[in-house]
Amino acid sequence: MFASKTLNAAIAATALSIALMGSAFAAERVNINVADAATLDRVLVNVGPAKAEAIVAYRKANGPFRSAEQLALVQGIGLKTVEKNRETILVGGAPAATAKPPVKAAATAARGR
Repeated sequence: MFASKTLNAAIAATALSIALMGSAFAAERVNINVADAATLDRVLVNVGPAKAEAIVAYRKANGPFRSAEQLALVQGIGLKTVEKNRETILVGGAPAATAKPPVKAAATAARGR
């Protein structure tokens, strides 16, 4: 009987560990410089639609965020919210556009001129 209780407790602890570990790996990250309000609302903890819109408006008015801490400059966002989301927040610019050669230069190069 003692072995059965110990085994059940071990199985329960293992299942709980696996469940918690899976949620840690599944956490979505968000780039606060390119995400839309809906994404910010969905991903960030303690950020609803109004605060998400405020983040986007602040970014449009003041340019990109240089650090996660700058998010606290947005009305309604405090350092506690930034800390709760520290592992979720990415800061960077918009992805660079892929440079394409002009059509005329590409055509000339293809003809060997």
